[in-house]
Amino acid sequence: MIRENVLNAGILLAFAAVPLWALWADEPFTITLATRAAILALAAVGLNIALGIGGLVSLGHAAFFGLGGYAMGILAHHAQTYAPLEIGPLTIAGTKSMPVIWITALVASALVAWVIGKLSLRTTGVYFIMITLAFGQMLYYFAISWSAYGGEDGLSIYVRNGFPGLNTLVPIQFFGLTFAVLLAALVLFAALRSSPFGLALNAARQAPARVAAVGLDPARLKLVAFVISGAVTGLAGALYADLNRFVSPTMFSWQLSGELIVLIVIGGVGRLMGPVVGAALFVALEHWLGGLTEYWLIALGGILLGLVLFARGGVIGLLTGKAGPHV
Repeated sequence: MIRENVLNAGILLAFAAVPLWALWADEPFTITLATRAAILALAAVGLNIALGIGGLVSLGHAAFFGLGGYAMGILAHHAQTYAPLEIGPLTIAGTKSMPVIWITALVASALVAWVIGKLSLRTTGVYFIMITLAFGQMLYYFAISWSAYGGEDGLSIYVRNGFPGLNTLVPIQFFGLTFAVLLAALVLFAALRSSPFGLALNAARQAPARVAAVGLDPARLKLVAFVISGAVTGLAGALYADLNRFVSPTMFSWQLSGELIVLIVIGGVGRLMGPVVGAALFVALEHWLGGLTEYWLIALGGILLGLVLFARGGVIGLLTGKAGPHV
């Protein structure tokens, strides 16, 4: 445990050091890459709550990522066009305030996660995987047909949203903000994993009948985890849309859901720093190998295959010598 804690601290320090080095070397693009990795890691931390602790293999988590992105896009779009958002009798003004957008993304994603979870958790195994995939695809095709907000072409935001006291257009400041949110999510994951709720959720993953026998409802435990998971992933979607100043239906795609699972498997399922390691390796391989060949995903597939066959605990498990939980 001590060895893994030391490794986790080293990973965080190394992750933070890269953009600081890039700032010194005047490499703003590297800072942007680190910011993208931090956002993907945040989304994977959200999924890791459901997958790593609760054993819920969701192939539709891009639904929450996309919801967070569209929450940002819609509010920022109405702010830049000075046209209020009208929902029935309600009139809502747009905003470029990140805290307001984040709260909106969290609430919207949590509500949709509750609905999807209530229906999906009636099933288990491959049926759960397929029904979460179906919900994600439903939202994907809805976004394509939503012409009011760009439809298939997506929606551009001209100026990045603001955060009090920061100039978010400065790459290092936006990275610092994103990194702080990632740290908060990691603290949340660690607290959940070691809390009575996390221990009960882990037990519900392994032996739901025994959990029910002591008076706890396994389905309710998993639903709460799924809602928290969806909310965190939705927050990542809002940050990702802000990074690119663009939102499109591809944020709902099943490929993105698959990538989030891959990030966790590479780093280590249920590991605190698993999503961070997975996201950093993914972005690094995409940047370095992607510049050499368009077939860089073959290398990623080889790494993933090797880890699944020979390192069940992912990179973290390989470095600490401990296997991860069986999902």
